[in-house]
Amino acid sequence: MLSHRAIWDGIDSLARRQGVSVSALAKLAGLDATAFNVSKRVSRDGRERWPSTESIAKILEATGENFDSFLSGTGAFLSMPSGFSEPAGDLRNIPLLGLAQAGSGGFFDHAGFPVGHGWDEVALPTPDDNGIYALEISGDSMEPLYREGDRIVVSPTEQVRRGDRVVVKTREGEVMAKILFRQTARQIELHSINPAYDPRILDIVDVEWMARIIWASQ
Repeated sequence: MLSHRAIWDGIDSLARRQGVSVSALAKLAGLDATAFNVSKRVSRDGRERWPSTESIAKILEATGENFDSFLSGTGAFLSMPSGFSEPAGDLRNIPLLGLAQAGSGGFFDHAGFPVGHGWDEVALPTPDDNGIYALEISGDSMEPLYREGDRIVVSPTEQVRRGDRVVVKTREGEVMAKILFRQTARQIELHSINPAYDPRILDIVDVEWMARIIWASQ
């Protein structure tokens, strides 16, 4: 079942992929410009407000996207790679590391796969991919999507596309969880969810690896 937060994440992600604000997305679909505003997502008395299925259908039609691509922005298991277990399925121990530790060196090879010592383990539903691992979020740059202590599952083998949530490691050793907003032959532009953080533009030559976030345990 998709959560309230996941549905709104899906709408936000779709807007980012289209390169527009949520207000512009709503107008494009023939809806009121304020339909998807953050202030409309929770009522004054704290009750969650959900977008209608009709409004979701309209934005998919207006943008030419399908429901699978919408799901890919929600973090739902339905958008996971083939072989990924459902939440109630079997659990498997995978490597776990704090995001703050990840930049200290010795934990990854040059392709972004986990190596070396110092990794912990966590039991999570997993795909048939021995390269995946989990990172524990620190900091607030991705709030409210990922909060301090949330665990993200990362796959170095998954194809990365615009709008995906990614982990990036620079050649200087910085490791960060961001959204891939734009990629050219020379640069990548990374965005945070938290508006207090400015976009990051990195030269490709300064990026050691970039891997896709395929799930989050919150």
